[in-house]
Amino acid sequence: MKVKDIMSTDIACVSGSDSVEKCAQLMKQHDVGSIPVCDNEKVVGIVTDRDLTLRSIAESQDWKSQKVSDVMTKSPSLGSPDMNVRDAAEIMSREQIRRLPIVENNSLVGIVALSDISLEPALSDSAEDTLRDISRPNHFH
Repeated sequence: MKVKDIMSTDIACVSGSDSVEKCAQLMKQHDVGSIPVCDNEKVVGIVTDRDLTLRSIAESQDWKSQKVSDVMTKSPSLGSPDMNVRDAAEIMSREQIRRLPIVENNSLVGIVALSDISLEPALSDSAEDTLRDISRPNHFH
């Protein structure tokens, strides 16, 4: 199965110059835990709810004026629409991420989440393995 068969294509994105507040509002509006950061349509980073918590709120930053570029993870792992879902799960497992931005011709075209993988009965073993690896303690974050 290909990533394009299960990825979400209606995705919000922010720019690095947007405020952390705007990013958090978009997360709430779209009920998501991460948002790709784009320069035009090219993915340059990703912001997760954890990034907002640890790099803004816990640091007592002014989230109304703090820029997304200050809290984002730069150069995130990316996938392609034609890659096998198991390969995407492997990247997510190795990188300990729950969401993988999908790009084609250097433009953001979708995002695949662990929940997308887990909904496919034939892929439930991949989702289970990926979740176990993602949940492994990592002291580098």
